[in-house]
Amino acid sequence: MSIQFIRSAATLRAAIAGLALLGAIPAAIAHEFKVGDIKIVHPWSRATPPGAKVAAGYATITNNGAAADKLVAVTGEIGDKGEIHQMAVDANGVMTMRPVEGGIEIPAGATVELKPGAFHIMFKDLKRLPKEGEKFKGTMTFEKAGEVAVEYSVDKMGGEKAHADHKN
Repeated sequence: MSIQFIRSAATLRAAIAGLALLGAIPAAIAHEFKVGDIKIVHPWSRATPPGAKVAAGYATITNNGAAADKLVAVTGEIGDKGEIHQMAVDANGVMTMRPVEGGIEIPAGATVELKPGAFHIMFKDLKRLPKEGEKFKGTMTFEKAGEVAVEYSVDKMGGEKAHADHKN
């Protein structure tokens, strides 16, 4: 066996190992949780400024089932209360935010994104402020699929761009 062949084989093995590691990075960053036919991809929040009383939460939710389900309740260990909210523009062009009565429908075979400026989670009466780089635990409860424990990753204040790639 020539030395050139041994070097080529070692280089090939190193390249394959490197590619395998690169392939694992998105899975490590884009954490997901499942309950029944529901898949929750990359729950996240933003760091909040000192004195904040609320924080927001976001995620992408996919219903892989044959029947619609609803996200009906949320919790987060950082706050005493979790609510599902929606932002919308009213007839006068004014942005409004209000709690969603009855939950958010997740149609069969569809994906709903909880994101800034749309449906999102509000953590109220904060017990501690979420800080960039940390994680905190919470739950999401679905009408049919039931409750699932999730973990929110905390991004920087105003951060959203890092989460554009965390779709299904």
